[in-house]
Amino acid sequence: MFRTVHSQWKGPGRQMETPSVNPTGEKDTSQLKQQWERNPQENFDSTTEFRQQTPNLPTETLELKMSSDPARQFIENPQGTEKLVTRLEGDSEKSHESTREMPEFLQASDVWYCPDGSFIKKIIIRGQGLDKPKLGSRCRVLILGFPLGSGLPEGWTELTVGVGPWREKTWGELIEKCLESMCQGEEAELQLPGHSGPPFRLTLDSFTQGRDSWELEISEKEALAKEEHARGSELFRAGNPEGAARCYGRALRLLLTLPPPGPPERTALHANLAACQLLLGQPQLAAQSCDRVLERDPGHLKALYRRGVAQAALGNLEKATADLKKVLAVDPKNRAAQEELGKVVIQGKKQDAGLAQGLRKMFV
Repeated sequence: MFRTVHSQWKGPGRQMETPSVNPTGEKDTSQLKQQWERNPQENFDSTTEFRQQTPNLPTETLELKMSSDPARQFIENPQGTEKLVTRLEGDSEKSHESTREMPEFLQASDVWYCPDGSFIKKIIIRGQGLDKPKLGSRCRVLILGFPLGSGLPEGWTELTVGVGPWREKTWGELIEKCLESMCQGEEAELQLPGHSGPPFRLTLDSFTQGRDSWELEISEKEALAKEEHARGSELFRAGNPEGAARCYGRALRLLLTLPPPGPPERTALHANLAACQLLLGQPQLAAQSCDRVLERDPGHLKALYRRGVAQAALGNLEKATADLKKVLAVDPKNRAAQEELGKVVIQGKKQDAGLAQGLRKMFV
């Protein structure tokens, strides 16, 4: 679920006072007004200090094998927001002490944390109403500050949630998540963990009504899933496993809402997703995707082979050997399985030799 934090500012080192509340729920502001009039210079200093304070966001480097694109680092390393979140919350707690002594217009912006940890959104201007863009919503958006090569246009543009090639890049995925959390007229800054530059700015001017996935008919979900599947296969053949993985993931999320057992296409999607995850250096996720395939089809040779490769990468040589031998039992001429099994045998011998050497040293 989304979490919105309302924070207020108060100058450091001053006692916090809470206006009294009468039985009708209305705040008594007379005490606040008297204090403001009594200490105008002190409050002016507090206001000036607030305006000059700008949180210094941590610049944490997240290691990634496949790309130096910062947005992709946040997608694959959501834990990277922990320090940033802690820092922002700490700054908010410190500055919270001064808000009650300042005019209401100086209240701090709302902060929203993306559930997967990929970014933090600061609301600069609040939107109107409660409705937010959904699947199929056509959004008029102002995009500012995103890096060159992000695939996003600078300035005013129209983006459709759930549709279009703009979603295939990592930045597109972040934008789509942000749009789904915004109201009409909202202006916000996106802070990415580990990014030391200025925040990126996004304004949602207007949008058309869309639909939640649960509102779609079964035939509509299956049609959308097939489109995502086909597009994912195109990207995979073009050498873009990252974009393909996003397409396969979106297709699976649509099909997972269907009543069990679900369409057989889920099996192929999980198997294809596993291939992408292996190329992206994610053997643990690849093994899990293969597990989903083998739950439905225990004899799926591609899933057995890919799980064997994933287990070997994780150092689980016995499990890797078992899966690869199952492939060769059905298809003895499978060249890829033969080569991979040979690598696993060599790796196992090296491990045994290292273990034997360690044991000899213990008894010298």
